[in-house]
Amino acid sequence: MRLPSERFDYSAITQRPAWSLPKGAKLAVYPVVNVEDWDFEKVVPRQYVAAPSGASVVPDVQNWAWHEYGMRVGFWRVLEALQARKLRASAPVNARLCRTYRPVAQAMLDAGWEFLGHGVTQGPMHAVTDQAATIAESYALLKDFTGQAPLGWLGPGMHETYETLDLLSATGFRYVCDWAMDEQPVKMRVAGGSMVAMPYSLEMADLPMMVVHHHESRVWLERVREHATRLLQDGAHTARVMPLSVHPYIMGVPHRIAYFEAALDFLREQPGVWITTAAEIYDWYSRAD
Repeated sequence: MRLPSERFDYSAITQRPAWSLPKGAKLAVYPVVNVEDWDFEKVVPRQYVAAPSGASVVPDVQNWAWHEYGMRVGFWRVLEALQARKLRASAPVNARLCRTYRPVAQAMLDAGWEFLGHGVTQGPMHAVTDQAATIAESYALLKDFTGQAPLGWLGPGMHETYETLDLLSATGFRYVCDWAMDEQPVKMRVAGGSMVAMPYSLEMADLPMMVVHHHESRVWLERVREHATRLLQDGAHTARVMPLSVHPYIMGVPHRIAYFEAALDFLREQPGVWITTAAEIYDWYSRAD
């Protein structure tokens, strides 16, 4: 199985049986905090400032340090914002981080966050020498650190090869967030069984909005409010799912964190919103399937 048509059938959301959420909720929101480990000895996988003449340089001190700021400072602001509101997050984790940034990993574990597979270090799955081994190592490192097997996966950069879904399933992962194509979970066919595509949104994530498209920080909050308001309206007919995806080095900076806090407060105040983890959404969907 390789092509999308071999993985899943087309389905219009208006033509499906109504889907419900716990306690009559209309909208499930799951905060996503992407926690990454960037290799100083490789080309930095993401740049905020281009090198002179557009060259790719190693080491890339300024862009690597941009990420490092997120681990030293930004992460702790994001964690505090969630803890102050008694909320948990689903965290795609480069698994090596459990060793290289152990205080961060321990803080997430103590806070009850969900750990998702996100490779071993930050970089596309196309570039690893042995994809199956990398997925297995990621799974094992997260399981050893947290004491439980991870259910979900978000590929580094949301990238997959034709074989990734089959390899993830064979390893033990049960859902993926790479397929940002729906507002409800989608069952996909994989070798030997099935995999669930968890709803995700490129347009609601801080990385494309702030870094790629250069929106002002306040626009992210406006979009969260407008997006959630419409999903709640549509959710009166059949429930919807909304991710809230942020990165510590982007949303955790002083001039943006207040917008993240305001977004959480807005969502908590809306009747019919269930703020939870991706794993709990997957569990609810699987039991109802």
